Amino acid sequence: MKKIIPGIIIAAVFWFLMFFPATAVRLNFWLTMLVASGSLTIYSFVFGRNELKKIIRFDFKWVWLGLAAAAFLYLLFFAGNYFSTLLFDFTNKQVGNIYATKSQASKIFIGLSLLLWIGPAEEIFWRGFVQNSFASRFGSTKGFIIATVLYAIVHIWAFNFMLFMAALICGIFWGWMFLKFKSLVPGIISHAIWDMVIFVILPIN
Repeated sequence: MKKIIPGIIIAAVFWFLMFFPATAVRLNFWLTMLVASGSLTIYSFVFGRNELKKIIRFDFKWVWLGLAAAAFLYLLFFAGNYFSTLLFDFTNKQVGNIYATKSQASKIFIGLSLLLWIGPAEEIFWRGFVQNSFASRFGSTKGFIIATVLYAIVHIWAFNFMLFMAALICGIFWGWMFLKFKSLVPGIISHAIWDMVIFVILPIN
């Protein structure tokens, strides 16, 4: 706990700065996210490198699994956005606010950042370090639940219900993948591809 709690506090501070309206307008979201995800990845390897070595296991089947998972999650969000728009008046505005950060950088920069840096880094920290650490202490199921809740909560500072639900759903999805396959690779591939597709290639808004 002495190692994991400071990491979570660091993540919470970064996410507060990136999403709280009063601070978000003063920062470039993408540059801040690069710094945040990089810092948390370094933290994960400094304090959890021995455990990370055990769960960054590559198998060629993980590639296909990760791609299929990314496609499934995209379709789930596409459908969710459609039905949310029918049910809630605030959906389009809140989803539009999520995409507003795209104006702060080029599509190529954002796409490559999500694919090669941000997506993998988030999986290393939130699933590889946070979930795995809590699982080692409280058991796999409880570790999965705690990490998923924390992942969703740090997004609450945007005061955006759609973003919070997106983080919760993604946390459940990628957390379950790690719980099921005991490897970070499928989740890293899924997260990185999904990020790039839904933000740059085929936005849902």
